[in-house]
Amino acid sequence: MDKLDEIMEWKRKEIAPKIRPVTERELNQLGERLQGKTSFYEALAKPEELSVIAEIKRKSPSAGMIAENASALDQARIYQNAGADAMSILTDDKFFGGQMEDLWEVNDFLTQHQRSTPTIRKDFMIEPIQVLEAVEAGSSAILLIVRALNHEELKKLRECADAAGIDCLYEIHSEAELEKALPHNPKILGVNNRDLALFVTDLSITEELFPLIPEGIIKVSESGILSPEDAWRVEDAGADAILCGEALMRAEDTESFIAAMKGLEP
Repeated sequence: MDKLDEIMEWKRKEIAPKIRPVTERELNQLGERLQGKTSFYEALAKPEELSVIAEIKRKSPSAGMIAENASALDQARIYQNAGADAMSILTDDKFFGGQMEDLWEVNDFLTQHQRSTPTIRKDFMIEPIQVLEAVEAGSSAILLIVRALNHEELKKLRECADAAGIDCLYEIHSEAELEKALPHNPKILGVNNRDLALFVTDLSITEELFPLIPEGIIKVSESGILSPEDAWRVEDAGADAILCGEALMRAEDTESFIAAMKGLEP
């Protein structure tokens, strides 16, 4: 069994007790609270500069422990002050050390301080109840890992997201996964440079796949962005945005790091 299969098997067991019917009305009502705020799509659609999705990540199967006792709230403050365009909040506990409480805490902080920075719930999404949880916690987007889901699951989760008025980041790692994603009319496509079977990272995956993505779709390069030079490399390949976690969690000067990735003066 590869790593993604292992994670998905665990995730299905973990969420099984929570599964229940989710109505369109519930999603509509919860999504109303997000109206008027900057959407995840809008935060990334900035042609004048590379957008940065800053991720809150305590650990991962590939990197091991990154920041075991990191406060999601403190990290969100750092990212906000550093000019992150959006934030990715990991809510998987077993493999990534995240909690749903992190998502609630960060979104409450952003709302209280009248910040329009959108967040994405980064987890292994399978069931509509997970979408409802994300919206209830104030998230503006969800992650859909194309390889981990069949067409019916992708369709069902997208319908839930649309009902709530939030965005979907479709994550791919191969041309076959791109072809699987395109019938679902994605607005945002992320190329994960990390092979989720072996957890090997290669930025050339972005360079190979971005030219195959149709015009009009926001392109995000994910994983393996460890330096400003890495960010510039994927931007040259056509990235509208990058998703960066490990390097930002370890950065001593997050503001300068993000400014450098954007090609700006800190």
